[in-house]
Amino acid sequence: ALETLKMFEKKDSRVKSAAATNLSFLYYLGNELEQATNYADLAVNSDRYNPAALTNKGNTVFANGDSEKAAEFYKEALRNDSLCTEALYNLGLAYKKLNRIDEALDCFLKLHAILPNNAQVLYQLASIYQIMEDPNQAIEWLLQLISVVPTDPHVLSKLGNLYDTEGDKSQAFHYYCESYRYFPSNIEVIEWLGAYYID
Repeated sequence: ALETLKMFEKKDSRVKSAAATNLSFLYYLGNELEQATNYADLAVNSDRYNPAALTNKGNTVFANGDSEKAAEFYKEALRNDSLCTEALYNLGLAYKKLNRIDEALDCFLKLHAILPNNAQVLYQLASIYQIMEDPNQAIEWLLQLISVVPTDPHVLSKLGNLYDTEGDKSQAFHYYCESYRYFPSNIEVIEWLGAYYID
């Protein structure tokens, strides 16, 4: 894939931008941040209005620890294409990292309107409500998530933990048992179940 895309580097700016965008993404996936950054810069310089190029540039900046600057690239991508879901998702993550929780929530609620059954979006919404110390809302979002991915042991144990925190031992027991059924090696779940049986 890298070799094929490199053949397009010397074409006109739109083709060059598309090729550089894909090369940047491949290097990013391979955790070669320096190369990913070089190609992200090339993609953005070739076509400043390419939302995927701007998103990739944001990703490389985010990976280097500058969440504030990454958010600017994601916002620019969204100005060029308001339906660029990758930019919106990553903007939500950047805001979450910057502890701008209300803005992160806004991003993920917008994404939920576009992608109503996306497991990652549902998970992020639950996570944000947990940060906001609203366990009831977090539980609601996790229940929606379970309807999409019913066998995810991590989500099931998270539900068990939330119900336990709320004092609902029977629901906590149900979800911890379900989590254990799909992944019987989680020590925290085993410990909770052991303590429950002792009680």
